[in-house]
Amino acid sequence: MGETEKIKHLVAYYTKTFKTRDPFEIADRMGILYQIGNCKYEGSYMFLKNHRYIFLSNKLNDIDLKLVMAHELGHALLDRKENCYFIRNKTFLQNSKLERRANTFAAYLLIDDNLLSEYKTFTLEQFCDCTGYPEDLLKLRLK
Repeated sequence: MGETEKIKHLVAYYTKTFKTRDPFEIADRMGILYQIGNCKYEGSYMFLKNHRYIFLSNKLNDIDLKLVMAHELGHALLDRKENCYFIRNKTFLQNSKLERRANTFAAYLLIDDNLLSEYKTFTLEQFCDCTGYPEDLLKLRLK
C-alpha cells in the first residue's frame, strides 16, 4: 500500500470514528492541544514532554485557519515526534516527505468525495473561489 493510500485510510478512520472532518474537533477528541495566538509562523506542530501541541497564528482567516490546522493535525498523526512549521508559499512547495504527507492529509480531510461531486462541473479556479481552498491543495487531492 502506498503512502497516499495509507493517508486516505487514516483520514477515513478518524472521520468515521469521530463523525466529523473538522480538524479542531478531531484534535479535541484525541487530546491534541492547540492554541491560537501571536505566532512567528502560520502554524507549527511540536512534540513536547510526550504531548502533542499545535500553535496557530491569529492572523489567519477562518478558511486558512482550518487549512493550517488540518496540515498540522497531519503532522501530529503521521509524524508524532517531529517538530514542524507551516510557512505559506514554502510548505506546499516543499518536497520533503513530512510536508508532502501533512499536505496530503489536509487535502483528503478537507476535500472529500462529496465536496468534489458537488463542484464537479466547476473549473479548478471556480472550486477554489467557492471553497476558499488554495489550488495546490485541490491539485494534491485530485492527484
